[in-house]
Amino acid sequence: MNASDRTPADLLRSALAADPARPLVTFYDDATGERVELSVATFANWVAKTANLLQGELSAAPGDRLALLLPAHWQTAVWLLACSSVGVTVEVGGDPADADLVVAGPDTLEAGLACSGERIALSLAPLGRRFPAVPAGYADYAVEVPSQGDRFAPFVPVDPDAPALVVDGTEHSGAQLVERARADAEALGLTPGARLLSGLGYGDWKGLSAGLYAPLAAGGSVVLCRNLERLGGEGLEKRVESERVTHRAL
Repeated sequence: MNASDRTPADLLRSALAADPARPLVTFYDDATGERVELSVATFANWVAKTANLLQGELSAAPGDRLALLLPAHWQTAVWLLACSSVGVTVEVGGDPADADLVVAGPDTLEAGLACSGERIALSLAPLGRRFPAVPAGYADYAVEVPSQGDRFAPFVPVDPDAPALVVDGTEHSGAQLVERARADAEALGLTPGARLLSGLGYGDWKGLSAGLYAPLAAGGSVVLCRNLERLGGEGLEKRVESERVTHRAL
């Protein structure tokens, strides 16, 4: 990756320029049997569409704060990079009442209603399906995002030193986030092409780093597994082999 990258969005742009066809996020949900593999190009397309939704439809701007009430999931990873692209600060598990926007999953819809700003709901169903009926007080992400543009340009440049992420009670700027991700990648021994299998949640820095930021910073990829405990030891070893996993975070 480029040494000049100072935000997660910069890291994604460098990954796209280097090898758009390689896998970036492979997602499993062992409660539903779902498997989704996103190349760098496909992931970046989802990020661009989501950033356009944020900036254009939801009128989000740098300095706005978004309460992210989602589990570890490929769509959660998309939202993290989309917010970085716009300059919106993500508060992982943040208080919706104090946020300008909220993004909630099926298990956090009631809590998200405390947000007085824009509210987006994700079904987290396989294939990115819509809700059978749009949850009251929300817009359905699966309805809103497909029509958004495939290319994104921020209305104003994103400041790498502005707040980008709040997790574990600690605020990180984009530059600090990238620096920490690079340090974690080095500590984990990740190199370009590495495949890190993570069964960790996204509720703390360790899970976010292993499940997205460190592999991205290293030029590697992540096999992100939700409900991994249902797989069993033998199933895990088969997955490690089939996905060509080089590193684990469990």
